[in-house]
Amino acid sequence: MSGRLADKVALITGAAGGLGAAIATRFHEEGATVFIADVVKDQGEATAASLGGTFLSLDVTSETAWKDAIGAVLAQAGKLDILVNNAGINVRKAIEEMPVESLDAMLAVNVKGPFLGIKHALPVMRAAGGGVILNMSSVCGLIGHAYTNETYTTTKGALTLLTKSIAVRYGKDGIRCNSLHPSTVETAFVREMLKDPQRRAERLGEVPLGRLATSADVANAAAYLASDEAAFLNGVALPIDGGATAD
Repeated sequence: MSGRLADKVALITGAAGGLGAAIATRFHEEGATVFIADVVKDQGEATAASLGGTFLSLDVTSETAWKDAIGAVLAQAGKLDILVNNAGINVRKAIEEMPVESLDAMLAVNVKGPFLGIKHALPVMRAAGGGVILNMSSVCGLIGHAYTNETYTTTKGALTLLTKSIAVRYGKDGIRCNSLHPSTVETAFVREMLKDPQRRAERLGEVPLGRLATSADVANAAAYLASDEAAFLNGVALPIDGGATAD
């Protein structure tokens, strides 16, 4: 299959649906072999089947599960060219109401998960002479955000700096690591969350282009960063935000 990602093998977490599935679909369109990793089995299997890919059951907070998942990719495809750490959660409570158990859960999925994935992908990519790691952060990994809880911002900020640290240390091995930073993405969940016209107007008012991001906006950026067209982009925190963080 031709395309910008022809002959590439990609493992994408949180890819049963939502942004992860959109990224997997875009990668497939660009010629990549995709592994759909998620804890949601039925939807994950359906997404994988629609793309001619493989579903992997993966709890990103488990190091054993990560070892098994990457082992399965190598056993089936023989290599791992691209890792997309997309899985993430958000418990929508302000810091004063945030249960410590929710803090622990968000840190485990949003920070520990990518940390473990990177830990076990690095030796595989180094042995192959290089690879690409993409981390799904957020505009909340770049700025404080009035409408987003402090815990989520903390986790995404940590992921932003983890990205840069990996880029600096492992660039010499031909491994590029970049992060993506979407603003609010127009999904079914977000449409429900912003059905109050005032709340929607607040979010739209943050974006100079005057609309919310789409899943395609994010997936297209991911495909570019994963491709050889971005061969000299390393340690980049790429806003996909219509200019929301520009001022």
